[in-house]
Amino acid sequence: MARLRALAGVVFGALALTTAAVAKELPPFDPNQKVTITFYNYNLATAGTGKEATEEMLATFRAKYPNITLQAVPVPGGDMTTRVQADIVAGRTPDVAQLIFNDLDHAVTNFGIQPLQDIIPPGEWQQHTQGMVPAGLKLAAMNGKTYGIPYVFSTPMLFYNADLFRAAGLDPDKPPRTWAEIKAASLQIKQKTGKEGFGTQAYDQFDWLRQAIVLSNGGRTISEDRKTLMFGEDSAVGAYKMLRDLVDSGAHTRASAGDIADAMRSGNLGMYLNTSVYTRQLLESAKGKWDLRAAKMPTFGEKPAQPTNSGSGLFILSKDPQKQRAAWELMKHMTNERAYTIITEKIGYLPLRLNIVDDPQYLGPFVKETPLIRPNLEQLANLKPWESMPGPNYKQIQRIEQAAVEQAVFGNGDVAAIMQDAQKRAQALMPR
Repeated sequence: MARLRALAGVVFGALALTTAAVAKELPPFDPNQKVTITFYNYNLATAGTGKEATEEMLATFRAKYPNITLQAVPVPGGDMTTRVQADIVAGRTPDVAQLIFNDLDHAVTNFGIQPLQDIIPPGEWQQHTQGMVPAGLKLAAMNGKTYGIPYVFSTPMLFYNADLFRAAGLDPDKPPRTWAEIKAASLQIKQKTGKEGFGTQAYDQFDWLRQAIVLSNGGRTISEDRKTLMFGEDSAVGAYKMLRDLVDSGAHTRASAGDIADAMRSGNLGMYLNTSVYTRQLLESAKGKWDLRAAKMPTFGEKPAQPTNSGSGLFILSKDPQKQRAAWELMKHMTNERAYTIITEKIGYLPLRLNIVDDPQYLGPFVKETPLIRPNLEQLANLKPWESMPGPNYKQIQRIEQAAVEQAVFGNGDVAAIMQDAQKRAQALMPR
């Protein structure tokens, strides 16, 4: 954990807020100033621990700030962008919103989100972000501006069933490190136990995990200047060819995403690559029944893994200075040390603050009891942002890419031809 502690202490540089960058600082917090703010939150729209943990954090905020009337609005994650956009048009702009990162470009372009550089006093920013992972803070940045603070997010985790490893003659203390080792271990599990060896949920509408796989092979889905799509280029195609090979060989199950998750929960799948949010639910499913372990995201040979993030950030949309101040107090409260302890323990996302991992006041006891989250924490050193697609057609671009990847991985056609055709069709929808 020395590396983690060192990382946590790195001073936030590239996105640091400077006095010169500030256009209009927030007024000082006034505990006597009555103000009402709205907060659109998608965890509140879910059942179970996500909702309960969020309500716990909001309750402590209300107790701490009795002068702020907080109207927390549950909005399903899939509806968030549409709801915010409709309410802006109707003159009901929320003051703070929890926005999914694949909508970042669209939101920044269309929602009037306030760059934090323009309103947060530099000293307050430095104080609040001290101890946060620098790579994590970049997840809500575009064009040199910081638009929000990452809130609930994760990286890809390789969950595996140590009992199936033993039954197949594999060493559970030496999980696969590379995709080639994933293939070999999966086929051995299937041959020796009759169970499926590997599955992943990398093919749904959210492409963060696909991006991580492509990046890990040296590819990209979009160019750095965000003008050219690249998911049909050689390195990206090579990643999809690897997945096709896993499927064709029988190492990768053809089951649906829901069935793959059910198989892992029931102890009938050897390995499962997905978000760390599944940690809590898998621990509960495995308890007393089978031995759950976890490892880092697999690599392409000696190329370093490039994990991306799922999840969302908190963004200020209000233009009123008093509401902005109250919104900033809420954002600080929802991303402080206690908040990330609750987020990690009760929801399953990663803490943006690695300085709390071994602290007995915060995550120390939980991490000691739940060591399988450590590989995921260590991956934060290599975290890469989930790239959103630009322009008004970004959702259609995402759908074209998703459909092409499904066809390339699970179909019979030529992988390169499928992805190159999809890239050409999607490029025609990019901003010019």
